[in-house]
Amino acid sequence: MLTNNKKKFFLSLVIVIAIFVFDRFLKLYILNIEQTEKYVSIYINSYLNFNLIWNTGIGFGLFSSGSNFYYNLITLLIVFINIIILIMIIKSKDYRILFLLMILGGSLGNLFDRIYYKAVPDFIDLHYGNFHWFVFNVADIFITVGILCLIIVEFIVNNKKNEKN
Repeated sequence: MLTNNKKKFFLSLVIVIAIFVFDRFLKLYILNIEQTEKYVSIYINSYLNFNLIWNTGIGFGLFSSGSNFYYNLITLLIVFINIIILIMIIKSKDYRILFLLMILGGSLGNLFDRIYYKAVPDFIDLHYGNFHWFVFNVADIFITVGILCLIIVEFIVNNKKNEKN
């Protein structure tokens, strides 16, 4: 019989792997299109297109640099942050673990790309008219949703603590 800690570990592992595999599947699908068609430009609707770009920065193309030194420094920082997130997951005893797992799964997907391709393939292009949001990928969605959920939960928890005082 599995103990609660082992169940938590295996469930956490399944969630992270599922996010990682889902992200890899969609990125490989887009990369396969690029390989056969030489470019990716898929019209979904008037607000969403798939256009492949290679991101050497962090989320949403921030801190992109042509310098290997800065690229490697950012990659090491991402590894360090993933270790911190892993420690937070291990210490977590409540529902916040799900949000941390979402962040970790997405981050590992992008970290894999940074190491394997030396850049992250971003392809989801949301836009309204001529205004385009940053091009991003599925891993970025999981990271962003996980962070937003953690922020919202902290506001709710802190608000309830302030009401009790």
